[in-house]
Amino acid sequence: MTDRIAFVCSCEDSMPLDGRALARGCAAQGTELRMAEQLCRSQLDRFLAALGEGRPVTVGCTQEAPLFAQEAEAAGSAAPLAFVNLREQAGWSAEAAQAGPKMAALLAAAAVPLPATPLVPLKSEGVALVLGRDETAIAAAQRLAERLDLTVLLTGETAVTPPRSAEFPILRGRARSATGWLGQFEVVVDGYAAPSPASRARYAWGPGKDGARSRCDLILDLTGGPALLPAGRIGYLRAAPGDAAAVEKLIAEAGGLVGEFDKPRFVQFEAGLCAHARNRRTGCTRCLDLCPTGAITPGVAPQGARETVPQGARETVLPGAPEMPPQGAPGVPPPGAKPAEHVALSAEICAGCGACAAVCPTGAITYALPPPGTVLAQARALLLGFAEAGGRDPVLLLHGGAQGEALIDALARHGEGLPARILPLRLNEATQVDLSLLAAAFAWGAAGVRVLLPAHRPHGAEGLFRNLDYMAATLSGLGLESRPLRAAAIETDDPFTLAEALAPALALRTPRPAASFLALGTPREVLRQALAALHGGDGPAVVALPEKAPFGQARVAAAGCTLCLACTMVCPTQAFTANPDRPELSFSEAACVQCGLCVATCPEKVISLEPRLNFSESATRPVVVKAEPPALCARCARPFGTQSSLARVKAKLQASGHWMFQDQSRLAVLEMCEDCRAVAATESALDPYAGPPRPATRTTEDWLRERDQEE
Repeated sequence: MTDRIAFVCSCEDSMPLDGRALARGCAAQGTELRMAEQLCRSQLDRFLAALGEGRPVTVGCTQEAPLFAQEAEAAGSAAPLAFVNLREQAGWSAEAAQAGPKMAALLAAAAVPLPATPLVPLKSEGVALVLGRDETAIAAAQRLAERLDLTVLLTGETAVTPPRSAEFPILRGRARSATGWLGQFEVVVDGYAAPSPASRARYAWGPGKDGARSRCDLILDLTGGPALLPAGRIGYLRAAPGDAAAVEKLIAEAGGLVGEFDKPRFVQFEAGLCAHARNRRTGCTRCLDLCPTGAITPGVAPQGARETVPQGARETVLPGAPEMPPQGAPGVPPPGAKPAEHVALSAEICAGCGACAAVCPTGAITYALPPPGTVLAQARALLLGFAEAGGRDPVLLLHGGAQGEALIDALARHGEGLPARILPLRLNEATQVDLSLLAAAFAWGAAGVRVLLPAHRPHGAEGLFRNLDYMAATLSGLGLESRPLRAAAIETDDPFTLAEALAPALALRTPRPAASFLALGTPREVLRQALAALHGGDGPAVVALPEKAPFGQARVAAAGCTLCLACTMVCPTQAFTANPDRPELSFSEAACVQCGLCVATCPEKVISLEPRLNFSESATRPVVVKAEPPALCARCARPFGTQSSLARVKAKLQASGHWMFQDQSRLAVLEMCEDCRAVAATESALDPYAGPPRPATRTTEDWLRERDQEE
């Protein structure tokens, strides 16, 4: 933000400006403040003059952003140009006279550079499968015939009169399942049949076949039945056949889904950090439980893996479909395949709710629009900029851009606007809010945090509410929680209801002096810094957390632990570690993400999880939870195991009654390391395949003779 020019315009004096607070805030940011009354018209020359200086420029107006961008392009300016909405978010408000610190904070947040948006390419050639039950599907296909390559699939439950001309194939069948995305769909069809060309008043269908497949770019579902795919899947369009408006919308949307498209890559995935599974044991399933679109699956299927056709059914490919199956479509590995140790995430299917990133405990999944570091930097600039300009006790309002900006604009134009202490921060989706953002906001001086959601709770919101519960438990355990709650959600689509819901939060006060640490490192590292700042060194050492919280202790019942060290081999964060020099198991609580892999793997079932926050110094370093003296080789004195495990094995072998271990000299071999054991077995000429003497063969005559002797 250093050496930046910030323009603040009163928009023809329609909003008062607190020049003193703005100047103080901009000076603290190293920004030069320039005021105006009609920057977009009579004072446009001031903007053009600033461009000539070659310094970054922030304009406190978004309504005229296209004009300013056009003028900058015409002037050949290469200086960074940013815009922020000061008018609707601060100036058009009943508390506009006190909104100087808020405007300075908004300018500071707008100066945080945004990285480029990563993109995922999609391609559709217009091959469409229309699923229907009556004439509605045929009528929709007729209107799209000039733009799409169509195949109509009727369920056959309704009598349908054949059209006069066959512009496209009309078949019978019921879609059993579907996988894929725009340009890469595959539908499995049961009861597939072609019509008789002599069909008269209604279609007469031939014999049906199960397991037919349609590979298409688009799916138009007009059956009125259950959805084949979760909501939000691009290229899967669904409408009730009796809803004329919905059918019209579907037709309009389908006609435009031909060509090459770029969709944002909403999340980044680093498989090496995933704590889903190890050694065929399942641990963390947080993202799998919340993903509303099916973009996340429990493993990676081989490319081209497809559903199994029912036994006895013949595979048929419907006409008008590409020959190759979808590549890389998520699925289930075939029987016998080694399961993946991480989840599989399809960027083509992901709808961007961010629920997975909000609850991922290891940071394997992070939101990318923008990345968490950028969002945290914006929140820090907003809150610290507010304080530097003289503001106190701010309440952070996190909102999804599409919904939040519309409500804030309506409230500014038709109501009293946002209060001066409510600081809005735009996100791509409100459901992407993770625990690091909530905790860091309070550490940077927020008195409260409100998350704006639609009245109809969106898919994936469960992860957000889970994080709000974690935050409430943390603040309560630290003695910082209050009424109303410091962190809460507001679910509404009405601007005046939003204003009413925000009013109680204005009674909150900042719980601790604001920290100023930078948002560096992973979200979990930032979260650790924020929690330490909230603790302040004088809070309780341990705070209990709800189930599935990403912090806690793995308790080991030491009496039952055999030091097999299986937990150390599956722990994805090295919370459990072994000592390479002696039998010893250590646990570092700060590294534990409560994935449960150790619990699922432990053969003795002596590990249990306890979600909690431990602020003591012992949580940051490995603590020995079980140690035993090593068993020394009787021949070379090299440690090779534990004394307890050796004694346990010897006792079990003796109790087994096996002939090889009834001799104490042979049991003594077990007290040697693997090298000396082989030497001892060789020197003693031990034949491991030998056995006790075989009993003499006895015939019937022997039995009869012995009987006679006994008599």
